[in-house]
Amino acid sequence: MAVLPQLGPVHHVRLTVSDVAKSRAFYTEVLGLEVAMDGPPPKDDPHYELTVENLQGGIVLTNGTMLLGLRPMDAGNLENRDSFTPFRAGLDHLSFSVGSREDLEAAAIALDKIGVSRGELADLPMFGIAVLPIQDPDGIQLELTAPL
Repeated sequence: MAVLPQLGPVHHVRLTVSDVAKSRAFYTEVLGLEVAMDGPPPKDDPHYELTVENLQGGIVLTNGTMLLGLRPMDAGNLENRDSFTPFRAGLDHLSFSVGSREDLEAAAIALDKIGVSRGELADLPMFGIAVLPIQDPDGIQLELTAPL
């Protein structure tokens, strides 16, 4: 038995990216997320300091009820930055649901037209889903997932 209350759906995820503007464009223009917050409120706002601390120089996007934060890499790491890999501790991939396998097929065609790197559309009958892997500008593995 779990020691915590029953968990609901994912509320938010934050990704560290090398270029917030470039990632913002990808997540809004390619994936269709919307900007929920792209900077702190005015300095006279009582929540200004807390917002600055939580945004960490980044932005917050929304997709329905889920929030996706993008924060910049620490300046000291920019010269030594390494590429994303799902093979070390941390994030392996992030998956977004779409309505149908036909939506995945249409997405593959659209991604090809705009030059976004993607993997092959694959059916995973053991999980009852089909997946289309793509990568964001930092090479972070994303999936579009549809029920079979």
